[in-house]
Amino acid sequence: MAEWLFGMLHVDTWVEFWWVLIGLGGQLLFTGRFLVQWIASERARRSVVPLAFWWFSIGGGAVLLAYALYRQDPVFVLGQSMGLFIYLRNLYLIYAEKRDA
Repeated sequence: MAEWLFGMLHVDTWVEFWWVLIGLGGQLLFTGRFLVQWIASERARRSVVPLAFWWFSIGGGAVLLAYALYRQDPVFVLGQSMGLFIYLRNLYLIYAEKRDA
């Protein structure tokens, strides 16, 4: 069973197996953000970016950044770290606007 699973996921150890599962979890969070945005827009019948979209983005981005660091993939690390900055900045702007209102 383990040989088949390891072969399917292209891993050699249980540590790599768990990191692949962590990476897949991060990707699921990222997918969830699009579903949240799509459902909110369909309900409003206009383009909407709900607060949950940014929280899913941060969760998915943080998990994927950890995965990219483990895999030592400089392209993936750079992409996820820049994305995290943007997601955090958007949340800051949203909360600052609410605070000032």
